[in-house]
Amino acid sequence: MAKYLVIVESPAKVKTIKKFLGKNYEVVASNGHVRDLPKSQMGIDFEHDFEPKYITIRGKGDILAKLRKEVKKADKVYLATDPDREGEAISWHLSQALKLTDKNMRRITFNEITKSAVKASLKEPRAIDMNMVDAQQTRRILDRMVGYQISPVLWAKVKRGLSAGRVQSVALRIICDREEEINAFIPEEYWTLEAKLSVKGEKKQLLAKLQGTEQGKLTISSREEMEQVLKALECETFHVLEVKKGERTKRAPLPFTTSTLQQEASKALNFPLAKTMRIAQQLYEGIDVKGEGTVGLITYLRTDSVRVSEEADVLAREYISGAYGERYTADAPAQKKNGAKIQDAHEAIRPSDIARTPAAVKESLSRDQFRLYQLIWKRFVASRMSSAVYETTNVKIGAGIYRFSVSASRISFDGFMSVYTSEEDEKGDSNVFLKSIDENTVLAKEALEEKQHFTQPPAHFTEASLVKALEELGIGRPSTYSPTITTILGRRYIVKEAKNLYVTELGEVVNQIMKESFPSIVDENFTANMESLLDSVGDGDVPWKTVVRNFYPDLDEAVKAAEKDLEKVKIEDEVTDVICDLCGRNMVVKYGPHGKFLACPGFPECRNTKPYLEKIGVACPKCGKEVVLRKTKKGRKYFGCEDNPDCDFMSWARPVSDQCPRCGGYMVVKGNKIACANEQCGYLAENKEKDANGDREGI
Repeated sequence: MAKYLVIVESPAKVKTIKKFLGKNYEVVASNGHVRDLPKSQMGIDFEHDFEPKYITIRGKGDILAKLRKEVKKADKVYLATDPDREGEAISWHLSQALKLTDKNMRRITFNEITKSAVKASLKEPRAIDMNMVDAQQTRRILDRMVGYQISPVLWAKVKRGLSAGRVQSVALRIICDREEEINAFIPEEYWTLEAKLSVKGEKKQLLAKLQGTEQGKLTISSREEMEQVLKALECETFHVLEVKKGERTKRAPLPFTTSTLQQEASKALNFPLAKTMRIAQQLYEGIDVKGEGTVGLITYLRTDSVRVSEEADVLAREYISGAYGERYTADAPAQKKNGAKIQDAHEAIRPSDIARTPAAVKESLSRDQFRLYQLIWKRFVASRMSSAVYETTNVKIGAGIYRFSVSASRISFDGFMSVYTSEEDEKGDSNVFLKSIDENTVLAKEALEEKQHFTQPPAHFTEASLVKALEELGIGRPSTYSPTITTILGRRYIVKEAKNLYVTELGEVVNQIMKESFPSIVDENFTANMESLLDSVGDGDVPWKTVVRNFYPDLDEAVKAAEKDLEKVKIEDEVTDVICDLCGRNMVVKYGPHGKFLACPGFPECRNTKPYLEKIGVACPKCGKEVVLRKTKKGRKYFGCEDNPDCDFMSWARPVSDQCPRCGGYMVVKGNKIACANEQCGYLAENKEKDANGDREGI
């Protein structure tokens, strides 16, 4: 009988797939990539039109030897690596390393590891898609060029062990730009006013918000302006001008893509990106489910498509009709609004079997596996359900020349929200009694409540919001988001505190060098355009070498200019007046993973180190001693007193020596302005004391 060999990437899939195929099939794993560019050199032959020089990855020799033995025994080899560009490239590398020919080798793909999907793939084998291989090969070569050409520049200018990357450097720049925006943000004062109104015969009071006047919207920017409004309203009566009743719908969400799953798992489950991808991989590759054996619970996890197979769509609708009723079944699934380029060969992330409810598999899953599976299952079911319907009431209220409004809504039909709700989904208001209001309703003023507010700076990026930003800008692809963020965290260019991402001193230095010397590499549009070109290579519209030929000369020129012109960041042998406690030498400034620190120059005989407290030439507003630049345990910068912990002064923004002329408090740098640290004061002035670099921040 014929003997067939199926090669997959992950050993975790072997057992699952073997069970589906029977005794005529042998299933083995390559453990991911078997060939790659060498680590010790560039690995690209520039003299022969950028031909890559692939070698067997260290440690993969034994795996390849085992695979060769199995290939000899087989009549036909099926390469069943993951259904994306990288999986296609792994299949091609396997075909090269194992010397497979078109006669005895075919490529198969399946979007889910189920019996029907795996068997169906064997009925539709194909040749390796060289366009997809070329797209992946182009990405690898471009990334290698950027990494291996620019990283040595960073080593020479800052310290060894740093790295630059085509996508990671843009992600770092996006975070740095947001940090600058936050640091430069100047809060603006504004006031709101609410009127507490009672309605005859109703126990509950209405809260009406001031919207404006007869002429239009009104912005109140100071206490004085608010006092004028309150005075004018003292003798006014409140009356209903208009009541509008209506209905609005909230559409069902789309099923998950890689990025939306990462974002929602971060918000709803507090999972870091890497954890989400690790657990999703486990659910995809196969879980030993009680009574069923090992089975893949979800479809392929790296996708930017929201498409769902016709079969899965039909089964989902049948399930919803049976479990919730016909009214809950959507007439047509929700559609993606933007026309962004997606790899539509994939499906959205969904359960491989809709009937396998979270409750049915709970016993077979770990707590985190269950929580993620439940999130995916509920989101997919919701995507096939009807919209939620809200009953709305909007009331316009007059008081002299001023106009107030009350808006209320309640859910009249929960639709998809009976299964799935996210943070953004409103639950409706409790003002159901608004139904009884009309233009004859008598209102009585109970109280006026004014509130002072200040505009807030943009939020710091979280892993989830950074993924969203990268996706919206077209930077990277589903498989790159998690490793990109993991890399810049691992390099300590950024740190994570709570969920927020903050730039470290090291990250600022690297970003500054990249912006000055390699502006195109960290340009969002350039990087997004490169992704588009890679898509064109994958579609067979652009030859891969054309992309590389156009990219390399500019990069090479920029690297040579950077090596020649960049001023070395002087950080290594800067001698200080701090004396080493152990040997009496003057300590020097060094650069470590967390930024600057003091070290004894007598290393390795003397290994004494101390935190480096950089004085900024400003007296502490609390005790008069020096203000120094400090760092949190994770590396985030702040300014504090040198006499800490005896003096507890601290400021995230850089203090200046000027006192606020209005309230006498200390002032801080806000972009090209200086502002009173007390928001209530709000004093603002031009920043005149810039440092030698023309930048008062000067860090």
